Amino acid sequence: MVRHLYFLLKLLRPRQWIKNLALFAAIVFGGKLFELDTFSLVSLGFISFCLLSSSTYIINDILDLNKDKLHPFKKARPIASGEVSVREAIFVFIVILFSFIFISKSIGNAFFLIGLLYLILQFSYSLIFKEIEIFDIFFIAAGYILRVFAGEALTGYHLSVWLILTTISLSLFLAIGKRRSELTLLQSYMGTRLEAIRQSLSHYSEPLLAAYTVIFATSTFIFYSLFTFLEHPSGIKISFDFLLPDFVPPYLNRKWLMITIFPVVFGLMRYLQDIYEKHEGESPDRVLLSDKSLLASVIIWVFLVIFIIYFIG
Repeated sequence: MVRHLYFLLKLLRPRQWIKNLALFAAIVFGGKLFELDTFSLVSLGFISFCLLSSSTYIINDILDLNKDKLHPFKKARPIASGEVSVREAIFVFIVILFSFIFISKSIGNAFFLIGLLYLILQFSYSLIFKEIEIFDIFFIAAGYILRVFAGEALTGYHLSVWLILTTISLSLFLAIGKRRSELTLLQSYMGTRLEAIRQSLSHYSEPLLAAYTVIFATSTFIFYSLFTFLEHPSGIKISFDFLLPDFVPPYLNRKWLMITIFPVVFGLMRYLQDIYEKHEGESPDRVLLSDKSLLASVIIWVFLVIFIIYFIG
């Protein structure tokens, strides 16, 4: 019984719920993180989106059942391994999808519509676009981007255009890294036919995906740097003028967010190392939680962002 419950929980892929923390971006950068009502609303939205994303994972596993059985790692998934039946998976899907609808409708129509768009995109990806090169990358990235917009719709706090562009670039970077790692993984297993597992992978080469990766790693760095230079965070506004020597222009006191560029650059470089040297990246959440250096850079970035926005201002 306990074993079966474990596989039912695994079916929901709870480790991937970490992606849904993107919903908090609007209130973090909007200076509203510590407002209890707003934080509670976004937390409820986070729970709702976790249910929604898990429902799409279930449908994806059902549709990819035969292909997952051929995959060296995905064959251990609950449905592909036979630990959870398709009938059980459909029942769980219905329960959590209706739970999402109930919660999301109660907290905002705009949030519900974005969730519905996310659901449609994920279904389209699983049914059609997963097998079409380039489009498969766009659809994976769209899932990350919609999470950020869902947080905006929930709170009404809008992000800087430069931060939106950063999100788009980073989403494409992670999606391409996912494809690159999957391609490397499958090519390393003798007797594995790319066409049989994923048609789109047969149209990619490692040099092509490497070029894509460089493009969006670079654009992520550039857009985020512009965001930190142009953004004027508002917070508690504790003055730190005494840290600047007299000969330093006073406007630099408004550019503290630029300090956060360093952990971002380290994180990008570390993730590239995981992709190219360790052949990881197929699951960004797994890489983040398993790579202590990468995880530390993310934690440091979060700490710096909150400290600068809410205490330096």
